[in-house]
Amino acid sequence: MSHSDPAARPAGGRLRTLVLGGARSGKSAYAESLAGTGSVRYIATAIPDPADTDFAARIAAHRARRPAGWMVLDGADPATALRDTYPGPTLVDDIGTWLTARLDARAAWDAPRGTITPDMDGLVEAVAQYAGRLVLVTPEAGLGVIPATRSGRLFRDEIGALNQRLAQVCDDAYFVVAGLPMRLK
Repeated sequence: MSHSDPAARPAGGRLRTLVLGGARSGKSAYAESLAGTGSVRYIATAIPDPADTDFAARIAAHRARRPAGWMVLDGADPATALRDTYPGPTLVDDIGTWLTARLDARAAWDAPRGTITPDMDGLVEAVAQYAGRLVLVTPEAGLGVIPATRSGRLFRDEIGALNQRLAQVCDDAYFVVAGLPMRLK
């Protein structure tokens, strides 16, 4: 087996893969291909807002392309869910929606930076200690202009710091652009 081909590793083996990319880059589809089609646990971090029909349509498109046999945990906290190792691959999609939910839960959008550090610490620790096959999807938000709003800058700064920490504890990392994965490590 090649270290550069995570799909070739045994489904039950310990391998943590981070998949980064911009909006609509194909990062989720690539991560799903890494997870395979067998018994996959899918941790969907999005918490839908019934009034947001655009977001609901995006969630529906993700659901439609998932194999029917996958075990899906909707609106789950990966730091909690990863305490239990699943016998097959686990896919977390995505860290950005999880981060947004944590910022909302702690009413931290206007709080000092670092308010959600305990949540980020818990997630990084859960990923580092996870004993099974794990694929994480996360947005790369640092390639654009400096956001005009404080909340935009806060999200960009926090996701950038969290992505760096997750990349350190993951075995492999890929950056997806225009549906093309580039291996980072």
